[in-house]
Amino acid sequence: MRDYAKSVELYGRTREHLAGGVSSNVRYASTPVPLFFERGEGARLHDVDGNIHMDYVLGNGPAILGHAPRPVIEAVARSLSDGQVYAAQHPREAELAERLCRLLPGAQLVRFATSGTEAVLMALRLARAFTGREKILKFEGHYHGWSDQAYISARPSLNEAGPAESPVPVAGSPGMPRSVLDDVVVAGWNDLEAVAAAFDRHRGEIAGVLMEPVMVNGGAALPVEGYLAGVRNLCRSHGALFICDEVITGFRAGLRGAQGRYGVTADLAIYAKAVAAGFPLALVAGRHDVMNALADRGVMHGGTYNGNVQSVAAAVATLDELTRGGGSVYRELERRGLRLMGGLRGLARRHGVAMRVEGLPAIFQTYFTDGPAPRNYREATACDRDRAAAFQAALQEEGVRITQAARWFLSTAHDDPVIDETLAAADRAFAAMR
Repeated sequence: MRDYAKSVELYGRTREHLAGGVSSNVRYASTPVPLFFERGEGARLHDVDGNIHMDYVLGNGPAILGHAPRPVIEAVARSLSDGQVYAAQHPREAELAERLCRLLPGAQLVRFATSGTEAVLMALRLARAFTGREKILKFEGHYHGWSDQAYISARPSLNEAGPAESPVPVAGSPGMPRSVLDDVVVAGWNDLEAVAAAFDRHRGEIAGVLMEPVMVNGGAALPVEGYLAGVRNLCRSHGALFICDEVITGFRAGLRGAQGRYGVTADLAIYAKAVAAGFPLALVAGRHDVMNALADRGVMHGGTYNGNVQSVAAAVATLDELTRGGGSVYRELERRGLRLMGGLRGLARRHGVAMRVEGLPAIFQTYFTDGPAPRNYREATACDRDRAAAFQAALQEEGVRITQAARWFLSTAHDDPVIDETLAAADRAFAAMR
């Protein structure tokens, strides 16, 4: 058994001064306590007890180049003596905006923020200001940050969520005012008829449709054929904006995100996480006429740390790495991810375990079910979560770190030897579970 005595001690001490002992409630999802790490390097994390973890959490997605990628660290180090925040613009910010507008689908203008949560709020405000409407349509199981306006039906209890054909908006946290629920319409994902019905019920009221183009947070479910384009077309016919939350899929599903992968362009798109390889940076990108409401129509967006020197330097260096060799980074990431996914499927069959491996090579989920691949949140919640948690715990004992929901993120640092080591550890984990 691995020893976590120092993490347990540190967690006890930290709780005396840090509320709950963590700085994000997501970090409670760790065993035996929220673990403490000393450093990360490449595909591995080192905890305070001396345990080494092959890391497939990657900060919940940002570390697309692995931990402490040298080109990014060196670029940030060079920028440190230039200062950090100016309450003004700087040349690196202009360079990054230009590169993103050339690269991202539909990105005629961008605006920088610091976190995905606040970038979502900016996109929602823009949609409401541009259309003159107030309601936002979102989907069960899609997470768009923890704000009152967005943390609705992200992980609802099915006892509260109402019928599948017409879900009830469910607040995600105590302390959220009930009034925010009046501005949100909820639908099941991957069901085009449900979106059409919602538009019919709320004709002329919906400002925008907000979705993860791949349902990562509720389980790595892919969009069914024609679904994304179908939603976009419904938005156009009803005068609403199509908003893609690419906080996770951006720069991970491919250099041009899920929109580039699936050939659909949103009116507004939200990016964060992998764009700066672990440094705090987010952005909204979109149509000129919508984005210009920030300047021409007085739509307020501010932030002291937006476009700060170090995060922008990190993002420029990250783009340098991700665009090197005409996309060779992504070809290798896809190959290794598919190899790992296939290896896990083979091990499950050999051990007689009913498990599916679904998603994209750089973001996938291991589901414990003998049924078909989940297409939405309700189907994902029907899978065996206890077995998923047991698998996560068994892998941790073998030195492999995945999320407690059994979600896997890959980085460019997960090379073939790391994949080999991971599959050998997973073989032992399956045997231990049995």
